[in-house]
Amino acid sequence: MNINKDNKINILSIVFFLLAFGFLYWSTIFEMISDWYNDENYSHGFLIPFISGYFFWQRKELVKSVLLSPSTSGLFILISGMVIYFIGYLSGEQFTMRASMLLVLAGAIVFTCGIEFFKAVAFPFCYLLFMIPLPYILYDSVAFPLKLLVSKVSVDFLSWIGVLVIREGNIIYLADTTLEVADACSGIRSIISLLALSTAIAYLTQKGWIKKLVLIGMAVPIAVFVNAVRVVGTGILAEKYGAEVAKGFFHEFAGLLMFGIAISLLIILSVILVRIGNK
Repeated sequence: MNINKDNKINILSIVFFLLAFGFLYWSTIFEMISDWYNDENYSHGFLIPFISGYFFWQRKELVKSVLLSPSTSGLFILISGMVIYFIGYLSGEQFTMRASMLLVLAGAIVFTCGIEFFKAVAFPFCYLLFMIPLPYILYDSVAFPLKLLVSKVSVDFLSWIGVLVIREGNIIYLADTTLEVADACSGIRSIISLLALSTAIAYLTQKGWIKKLVLIGMAVPIAVFVNAVRVVGTGILAEKYGAEVAKGFFHEFAGLLMFGIAISLLIILSVILVRIGNK
C-alpha cells in the first residue's frame, strides 16, 4: 500500500469516526448479538466476523498494492447509510438499521481509502451480510412454503414405502401419532447457515464464477433434501416405536446429524466441481 503525505489517513479522524459509529450503533450491535445467542437460526452469526477477517487477511498482499485515493463519493454513501438507519429507527425495523451499519462502514472506507481499495476488500466486507438476521416478514414468507414442500415430499415417500399417512398443510398424521413440520424441520435454518458456508467454500475452492454460483445455489436443495430425510426418519420411527422416540434427544441429534450430512455433501460437491475441467 503506497501512502504519501497527501493521502495519509488521519488517525484522529479514524478514532473520531469509530467513537461516533460506536455511539450510534452500540445498541443495534448488542441486539444483533443477542439474536445470535437466542435464535438458533442465526447462531452462525458469531462465526461470520472471524471468517470475514480471515478473508481480509488472505487479501493482505492485494490490499498493500492498492494506491489510496480518497473519494468524496464515500461521503454520499455514508450519509445515505445514516439516513437509512434513522428511517429504520423511526419505523422500528431492525434489519434496516443493521444493514445501514455496513453501508456506513462502506462509505467510510471509500471516503478515506478510495474505490479501488474497497474493491480489493469487497468480498470479505460483503460476506458480513450473513451475520445480519433476516427480517421476519421475509423469513416467514420463505419458511412456510418450505414447510409445505418438505411435508409433501416426506409424506409422498412415506406413502411409497407403505406407511399409512395423510397430510394437512405442514401437519403429518400417522396411525398413532401426529407430527408437525416446524421451522426447524423446514430447511430454512439449514439454508441460512449453509448459504453462508457454501459461499465461503466456493470462495476458497472454486475459480470460475459459474462453479461458485453452482456450489452456492446447491445449498438450497441440499438443505431441503436433508430435512426431508429427517422428517421421513422421524415418521418411520414414530410409526414403529411411538411418538416419544421421535422427540427429545433423537429430534435434536437428528438435526445435528442431517446438518453434518449437508456439510459433507457441500464438500463432496466442491471437490467434484474443482475436478471438472481440470483433467
